[in-house]
Amino acid sequence: MINLFIFLFVLGVLIIVHEFGHFIVAKKIGVRVERFALGFGTQLFCRKKGETDYCINAVPLGGYVKMAGDSLEEYKGKKYEYMSQPPGRRFWIIASGALLNYIMGAVLLSFIFFFGYPTVTTNVGGLLDGFGAQSAGIRVGDRIVAVDGEKVEYWDDLQKVVQSKSTAPSADVLVLRGNRSIRLKVKLRQKEVENILGEKQSIGILGIAPGQDIVIVKHGVFESAQLGIQKTWGMTVLTYKALGRMVTGKLSMRESVTGPLGIFLITSHAARLGVVALLHLMAVLSISLAIFNLLPLPILDGGHIVLLGIEKLRGKYLSLKAERIINQIGLTIILSLAALVTFNDISRAFGDKIIKFFTK
Repeated sequence: MINLFIFLFVLGVLIIVHEFGHFIVAKKIGVRVERFALGFGTQLFCRKKGETDYCINAVPLGGYVKMAGDSLEEYKGKKYEYMSQPPGRRFWIIASGALLNYIMGAVLLSFIFFFGYPTVTTNVGGLLDGFGAQSAGIRVGDRIVAVDGEKVEYWDDLQKVVQSKSTAPSADVLVLRGNRSIRLKVKLRQKEVENILGEKQSIGILGIAPGQDIVIVKHGVFESAQLGIQKTWGMTVLTYKALGRMVTGKLSMRESVTGPLGIFLITSHAARLGVVALLHLMAVLSISLAIFNLLPLPILDGGHIVLLGIEKLRGKYLSLKAERIINQIGLTIILSLAALVTFNDISRAFGDKIIKFFTK
């Protein structure tokens, strides 16, 4: 039950932030917001404040902001209506939801860098038989402080440096053993692996395993903000690369995309790991939600932005008939994607149990 509560809390925060982006920019521009809703379906709670109804609905898998005159069907030509605004202003109303999610992701990551996160040191916890580290004389308990003159303090840094040496036959490794610094020439072994994008690449391997020494790493305010922005940008680039590879069939969509069920399972696992893991997950989900909403698909924010661009080029609104057809196509695409992703989540989570059930 507590896992469900945490999942709903995380999802609720992401949705509220997204919809608040649309809401606040619409209000600033002078568009009347008739309803701010969390969830869909049966209304559980609703309270009117000013000109806006604030509602909570039964199905917490989304939300919406209903603006006056936000479709040609309802548009009456009033200055406070959405359709009365020029395309530039409507662009900011549409894009502000994703923008606020994006900012939220960067801020959460900056908080993690500032308040501290656990990471593994470069202490050697084990040696793999037959690899260069063992042959060169590296011992369990040694602390690796540099590779080919490049300083390493944490295990992630060590991995990046060593794996980048995909063609080097060996590396000069500086280890700290007690109070002594020892320089060793370690033979590297190359291995072909698949990265997160499904691309094959060669990496260098020393043949060591990490120890159990964990430290809390903290950064200053400005450095944390810089690192948060850098990581947000890195995640964005990686996500778009992954989307490109999925579109071209080079990356499996089944293994790379998850829906509400998958997010629930991931959230439950993150909650068990602690606050930092949960905040990191919220940051990743917030950035992912921003990117997903900006995809040029009808119904999504990105689709509306594309239609705004077409309207700007034509110098007039799309017809009501065209609007309805586009919305129907968009709804069909989104529902189909949702069904596919949910099926994949169920297969990943319960595949073995389902197979056993039907093969009894």
